[in-house]
Amino acid sequence: MKTWNLDALFTGYETTAYQNTVNTVEHLIQEADAFANSLDKPGDEAARLTRYVELASTLRKNVLKAFAYVNLRLATDAQDDASLAQMNRMQALSSRTTNFSTKVSKWIPTIDNLSSLIDSHDTLKAHRFHFESINERAKHVLSDKEEAIIAKMSQTGSSAWGRLQGLLTSILKVDYEGKTITLPAVRNKAHSRDKDVRKKAYEAEIKAYEKVEHAVAAALNSIKGEVNEIASLRGFDTPLDEAVYNSRLKRETLDALIGAMQKHAPTLRTYLRRKATLLGHEKGLPWYDLFAPIGRSEREFSPKEATDYVVKNFQSFGDDLANLAQRAYDEDWIDWTPREGKRGGAFCSNLHPIKQSRILLNFDGSFSNVITLAHELGHAYHGDRIFSESILNASYTMPVAETASTLCETIVKKAALRDSKDEEALFILEQSLMGTTQVIIDILSRYSFEQNVFEARKASTMSPTQLKNMMIKAQKEAYGDALDPEVLHPYMWINKGHYYSGSLSYYNFPYAFGLLFAKGIYAAFEKRGQSFATDIDTLLRMTGQMKVEDVASLVGIDVSDPAFWDASFKVIEEEVDRFLALTE
Repeated sequence: MKTWNLDALFTGYETTAYQNTVNTVEHLIQEADAFANSLDKPGDEAARLTRYVELASTLRKNVLKAFAYVNLRLATDAQDDASLAQMNRMQALSSRTTNFSTKVSKWIPTIDNLSSLIDSHDTLKAHRFHFESINERAKHVLSDKEEAIIAKMSQTGSSAWGRLQGLLTSILKVDYEGKTITLPAVRNKAHSRDKDVRKKAYEAEIKAYEKVEHAVAAALNSIKGEVNEIASLRGFDTPLDEAVYNSRLKRETLDALIGAMQKHAPTLRTYLRRKATLLGHEKGLPWYDLFAPIGRSEREFSPKEATDYVVKNFQSFGDDLANLAQRAYDEDWIDWTPREGKRGGAFCSNLHPIKQSRILLNFDGSFSNVITLAHELGHAYHGDRIFSESILNASYTMPVAETASTLCETIVKKAALRDSKDEEALFILEQSLMGTTQVIIDILSRYSFEQNVFEARKASTMSPTQLKNMMIKAQKEAYGDALDPEVLHPYMWINKGHYYSGSLSYYNFPYAFGLLFAKGIYAAFEKRGQSFATDIDTLLRMTGQMKVEDVASLVGIDVSDPAFWDASFKVIEEEVDRFLALTE
C-alpha cells in the first residue's frame, strides 16, 4: 500500500517546525491587525501597499502550509483526533485574518491614484490584478463587524457541517456480500465486468446511505441556508450569481456553455442508449450499469505500471509534464489505495509554500483509475506552472482549474486509442465517452439540482425524501430516455462533497468548462505541435492573474461565443460516431 509522504510539510504536530509555523501565524495576525488598524490615518500609500504585499504573502504562505498538513492528514484518516483538534485551531486562526482582509479591501478603493502608484513600483506592478480584484470586490464586502461575525460563525456553521458530511461518508460501513467494506470500495465495483457484482454493489451502496441520510440532509440544508443568506447580504441576487462572479467569469459565458451542453446532450444520450442495448436493457440503462465496461482490456495496473503508462504518454506533450509525473511517483506525492477513514474520490492539492503537490486516489488497478491519475497529475502540472508566480497571484478560479487536468486526460486517452485495436480500442473509447458523459450529462443534473436546492431552501428545509426526489427529477431531465427511470441514484447528493462548502457553490459547471475548453486546446495542440505547449504553459501560469475570458484569449479562444463550444463538441460527436460504428 503506497501512501503519500508529508514530510516536506511537517513530520508531526509536536515538532518544532509545526509549532513555529503556527506561532508565526499568530504573530503575523497581530502585525496584520496593527497594519489594518492604521489604514484610517494618513500615510505613504506606496509604502503601505508594498507592506501589504509583504504581510499578505508571508501570512498566506504560513497559513496554507499548516492548513494543508492538517487537511491532508484528515483526508486519509477522518477520525484522527490530533488532526481534528489542529483543524479547529487553524480555523480559529484563519477567522482572525478577517479584520486584515476586510479593512484592506475597504482601504484600497479609497486610493485615488492607485493605478499610477502600481505603475511606479515593480512589486506593486507584479500584483496589479490582485489589487484590481480587491478594488472591484469592495462593493460586496460587508462591515468589519459583519465580516468578522460571518468568519467566526462559519466555523461552527457551514465548515462544521461540511466536515460532518466528509466524516460520515469516510467512515460509512457498507454491508456487501456478508462483509463490511468502505464506500469507495463498493463504488469501485461499479466498474466490474460481472453484472451481478455491479447490481449488488449499487444496491448495497444505496442501502448504506439510509444510515446517514438524515444527518447529511441536515448538513446540506444548513450550508445552503447559510449561503443563501450571505450571498444576499453581499448584494448578489442568487448564489449562482456569486459563484459566477467568484469564478471571474461573465454570465454570458456560462450561459453559452450550459446552452451548448443542453444542445448536444442528445448525442451522448445516443451513446448511452446503444450501451443499454449492448447490455440487454430495453428500458434504458440502469444506474448500476452506467460504468459497466464495454470492450475489453486485460491490463490490470499496479501503481508503478500506471505511472509508467502515464509518463510515456505525457511525453508526447513534453518533458516537463512527463518528468513531473515521474517525480510525483518517486517522491511519494500520491496516496494510492482506499481504506477505512480515507475520503472517497480523488483530488490534487497544490502546495505553493513547498512548490509541490499531493494527490489522493482510491486506486484499484483499472484503466479508469489510470485516467484519474492522469487527471490529478494535470492539476499538479498546473500547480507547477503557477508556483513560479507570487503566492498572491497563484489563486485561480474554478472554471480554469480543470483545464490542465482534462487536457492530461485527453492526452492519455488519445494516445491509448492510437496504440490499441479491436476490443481494447472499443474499451478505451467507451471509457472516454463514459467520462465525458459524467462531465456533460451528469454535471447538467448536478447543476440543476443545486439550483433547485438553493431555491427551495429559501422557503424551508428539505427532508431526505424531498432531496431524493429532487435528485431523481434532475437526473431524468439531464439523461432523458437514456437511463431506466426506475433505476436511478437518489443519493448522489450525499456522495458528492462538492455540495458541502459554504464558500464554493456550484462546483459542477467548471468540470464541463474544463473538458470542452481542454478539447479545444488539444485540437490546437494537435495542429501546431509541441511549440503550442509553451502557449499552454503561459495560459496556466496566468490563470491567477486574469479573468477567464482573458486567459482564454491568450490562445485565441472566445469562450463567450457559443460557436466555440459547438466546435468543441465536434470531437465528442466523432467519438460517439466511432463507438456506434464499432458496436453495430
